[in-house]
Amino acid sequence: MNNRLVLLMLLSLAIPSAAWAEKGHAHEEGDGLDDFSDIEIVEETHEHSDEGHQYKEEGHGHKDDGHEEKGHDDHGGGHDEGGDGHGHGEAASDAELSDAQRRMAGIETMAVKRQSMGDAITAPGEAILNAYRTTKITPRTPAQVMKRHARLGDHVKKGQSLVTLSSVEMAEAQGGLMEANVELRRVKKLGRKVVSEKRFVAAQIAYQQAYAKVSAYGMTKAQIKSLIKTGDATRATGEFRLLSFQDGTVISDEFIVGELIEPGHVLMTISDESVLWVEARLTPEDAARIALGSSARIQAGKHWLSGKVTQARHTLDEATRTLAVHIEVDNRNDELHPGQFVTAVIEGEDRQQGIVLPLAAVLRAADGDWQVFVEVAPGRFEPKEVEVLRTLGDQMLIEGIAEGTTVVSKGAFFVQSEIAKSGFSVHNH
Repeated sequence: MNNRLVLLMLLSLAIPSAAWAEKGHAHEEGDGLDDFSDIEIVEETHEHSDEGHQYKEEGHGHKDDGHEEKGHDDHGGGHDEGGDGHGHGEAASDAELSDAQRRMAGIETMAVKRQSMGDAITAPGEAILNAYRTTKITPRTPAQVMKRHARLGDHVKKGQSLVTLSSVEMAEAQGGLMEANVELRRVKKLGRKVVSEKRFVAAQIAYQQAYAKVSAYGMTKAQIKSLIKTGDATRATGEFRLLSFQDGTVISDEFIVGELIEPGHVLMTISDESVLWVEARLTPEDAARIALGSSARIQAGKHWLSGKVTQARHTLDEATRTLAVHIEVDNRNDELHPGQFVTAVIEGEDRQQGIVLPLAAVLRAADGDWQVFVEVAPGRFEPKEVEVLRTLGDQMLIEGIAEGTTVVSKGAFFVQSEIAKSGFSVHNH
């Protein structure tokens, strides 16, 4: 009896434990739970876990809200400041450069003023020597070249020795001068009481003729004075020096030491190349549109030089049927050389008013319009749209800015690049 009771009690305890095991397995498989008491305990535990999870999600949501708010502020601020933030802000509209940047980029500015500019007349041209600043060195008597004192390309001064010559005719003339000088000194020493008037006058005439002869052959006053001062007839060797008539450069020296030279042979050409001529050839119709004194721009390679029309021929070239004009060009920097082919842009008489700027000061904007860069404050530059009226060589006539405005005349491309860079952001798409 007692044994059966004990057995029944053991069975009653084993059955709930097995059921619980099955219910736990069912929960792992995702099936429903049959024991309501167990469900209640499990749901309370799960609900508590959900609340905790929900709290964490709310906390995460708070952080997200904060991030979104900050991101929104950044975007808005970037937009207000012209696109410096993360979004799609507008491009920067100015550039501020330090003194070091300006020096490095070679930026120069100028205050503009209203001027007039004529229409452009373009013609081919050739650089030639300025005949009014050129001299040729030639002997006046047959002579032999004894020594060279200057070479091709040398810069010489007025009065500088160029070449030493020796001439038989010069030797005879020097001897005659020495004799005439001795005779004149003798009659002067004797005086008019002893020497007749006729002899005195004859001595003066002989001396003057001898002096003129050696001078005509090429001796200078200083050379003649030095020769007479020696009083030595043996110094009449026929040697003499040819001197430069001007400051300039030796353009040619077509001779060899020892060579026999005839009168009129050009030994050297000396020219002042700081001012050259450009000979431009125009059609008769174009020539009628310019006047003496008209401004011109000369393009020699990548360089532009200033000039003005100083001469114009009145006869047509038989071969080309064109008229030649001479443009005087400032060539102090030695950028132009005789014989060089150039392009001449001459200003015509059809004039128009506006602001004249260097060609490099006016650039194309991104939208294709012309613009210049105005200095609105020291070191701060803003683009200003302008209208181009006409171009003359490396100069432009524009409208769109007031007289007196300070603009970038050199280095405008650097300023444009700085503005473009300051308006660029890696976050723009």
